[in-house]
Amino acid sequence: MSAISQLILKADDELRYPTSGELKSISSFMRTGEQRMQIATTLAENEKKIVEQASKSLWRKRPDFIAPGGNAYGQKQRTQCLRDFGWYLRLVTYGVLAGDTADIEEIGLLGAREMYNALGVPMAGMIESIRCLKDAALGLLSDEEAETAAPYFDYMAEYMS
Repeated sequence: MSAISQLILKADDELRYPTSGELKSISSFMRTGEQRMQIATTLAENEKKIVEQASKSLWRKRPDFIAPGGNAYGQKQRTQCLRDFGWYLRLVTYGVLAGDTADIEEIGLLGAREMYNALGVPMAGMIESIRCLKDAALGLLSDEEAETAAPYFDYMAEYMS
């Protein structure tokens, strides 16, 4: 749910008009719309590059994941890992566009930790993979854009811990 939708629903629940402070936050949100669109576009257009760079970084840091017996050993498991990398990158774009983490949680994180635990996927590895994804993605953004996008990666990593 977007920051604007949340604000409207909150005001409606309280049977009131949005306050001047809330209206200012909507104005600020609207002013950053073009930047948020640019971030989402950059991430989407560079998904393959970001996922490839992030996975190489993760395998360098954690070669045990792709070694025999590791969670990403074998073509099928590695393909599933890369699929998840793409999914988490997409979740970041949703958060950036909405200006909120609620969509990230509702669409992609609810139950994810439990699923990974049930599959025997080490959560520390998931957190590290999100950090690698963050580093690869932010490297393609301007400093200001990276500052806007970084909290969404951090939110996912924190949620998984």
